[in-house]
Amino acid sequence: MSEAEKHLRPIRSFVRRDGRITPAQSRALKELWPRYGIDLIEAPIDFARLYGRSAPVILEIGFGNGDALLASAKAHPDMNYLGIEVHRPGVGGLLRHLEEEALDNVRIILADAKDVLAKHIPDGSLAAMQLFFPDPWPKKRHHKRRLVQPDFAALMARKLKPGGYIHLATDWQDYATQMVSVLSQTPGLQGASRNGPAQEYSSNRPVTKFETRGKKLGHEVWDMVFYRSR
Repeated sequence: MSEAEKHLRPIRSFVRRDGRITPAQSRALKELWPRYGIDLIEAPIDFARLYGRSAPVILEIGFGNGDALLASAKAHPDMNYLGIEVHRPGVGGLLRHLEEEALDNVRIILADAKDVLAKHIPDGSLAAMQLFFPDPWPKKRHHKRRLVQPDFAALMARKLKPGGYIHLATDWQDYATQMVSVLSQTPGLQGASRNGPAQEYSSNRPVTKFETRGKKLGHEVWDMVFYRSR
């Protein structure tokens, strides 16, 4: 690869870690993917056709091992959930749990969220988006790898229906500050009061593995909610 090609490569917010996949996760990926997985094509996703019904669609970006996504889907069977993740072990684990719980309101995409949003999610189609405990890339030289950047925030806003919302959570204060700064400056988004709707959403949010680990380290958790106002 030439130096010019290296500079043209997009900055990724993740590093793939697929080496520790278990036999059970591998089996789930092979056997359950046709039921829950989405093999992307060039055309935007038709959600009514995908789920076999018309219902609000909630997208979770980077669901990790899928605990929060699974809990939300169980608690709200009237909603359609779409999860995006790049790590195969987490996808395999969630597939197993979806089969065990006999849930049919969840679909999964194994790909980069930036590419999926840009190419496959119709504008104005999502009721909500969830981004819980994304990689904080704590070193200053790595902050450019953080997912919440102005271009990505504008992309998220475009995919929401008017009145739809983005719910974010992190246990890194400086990342929370960056999220608020970026989203507050994104046209069409309006922040919710921390003592009002934001608190309501955070109190109902399922606890994730990353949140539990952060609290054990003494980290405070910040929940932020932004609505698409127009």
